[in-house]
Amino acid sequence: MVTVRLAQQNDLPEILVIYNDIILHTTAVYEYTPHTLDMRRQWYESKAKDDYPVFVAEENYSILGFSSIGPFRAWAAYKYSVENSVYVASIHRGRGIGKLLLSPLIEASKKRDKHAIIASIDATNEASLRLHKHFGFKEVAHFKQVGYKFGRWLDLKFLELILNTPENPSEG
Repeated sequence: MVTVRLAQQNDLPEILVIYNDIILHTTAVYEYTPHTLDMRRQWYESKAKDDYPVFVAEENYSILGFSSIGPFRAWAAYKYSVENSVYVASIHRGRGIGKLLLSPLIEASKKRDKHAIIASIDATNEASLRLHKHFGFKEVAHFKQVGYKFGRWLDLKFLELILNTPENPSEG
């Protein structure tokens, strides 16, 4: 049975394997070079410091995928917006794990009084587009040829989910 829980430091080696496989074999991440364990530690510590959760899907003590939210942009007025990420190990795709990992990100965003969740998705990633649309995300932008990987230009889509939070936004 697949369970979803908050990630812990000792999950980072398995998270790294998943992420590096995605870097090397997909266009889900517009990156060329695999990350190191130290880079994943810094990423995880930054998430924890800024109160952005990282979730993992686990089955039989093995990490099948992970998800997180983080800042959309660094400027103050964007404080109510976050960007989400959902990654599933290649051998576990198509099992509904993405749905299990995206749902808690939406709840975590609501609890943190976020108003908009942005998903940046390669235009050819039909599975991720379907996943996000299943949760009510709407396509709001299509950027042509903004990335280059595997010998071809890549288009990027932005999808957005608007939440009914916060009740009393501030500019402070």
